[in-house]
Amino acid sequence: MADENQMEVQPPANKVSSAKNPLLTILVVINTAVMGAVAYFQFMSHQKLAQTPSISDVVKAEMKKVSGEEGEVELTGEARIDDGKLFPLEGFTANLAQGDGPRRFVRLNTVLKFSKESNEEEFKRRKAQIRDSIITTLNGKRPEDLLSVQGKSFLKEEIKAAINAFLVDGAVIDVFYVSFQIN
Repeated sequence: MADENQMEVQPPANKVSSAKNPLLTILVVINTAVMGAVAYFQFMSHQKLAQTPSISDVVKAEMKKVSGEEGEVELTGEARIDDGKLFPLEGFTANLAQGDGPRRFVRLNTVLKFSKESNEEEFKRRKAQIRDSIITTLNGKRPEDLLSVQGKSFLKEEIKAAINAFLVDGAVIDVFYVSFQIN
């Protein structure tokens, strides 16, 4: 019986206290250092991002450059009537570039905004050429290119550039989508 009591009282000889384990302490220190480095790089990344100019700053700078004014340019969200002339186009239905899937097409109604110095007669005479350049631009696009907001904005810029390439009097200022559907 005395032997049985001795066996129950003795703790295991190979158990080590966690306070005396140097490996755990080293891992905690390394983990803290790595987390500090990640936090530092995140902070620097956000600082760099905050210093990049916003879109409104870039637009203001371009407007100053174009107009040659030294004063502050004020941007408002409202369009003025004397900004330019609106030129609505009939609806477009154009095939999109063939991908791996089924044939897709886009239905699009647009309104073009021309500069106020533009000659409206030129737009009427070149209406077929304007429509052709838009359809040609649309035919080169895949559905994935047009589904995002950036893709639609990039399409506007491409349409403006394609039309302005052949206009003599005036230029396209903006392209407005009245309806935009991809099937």
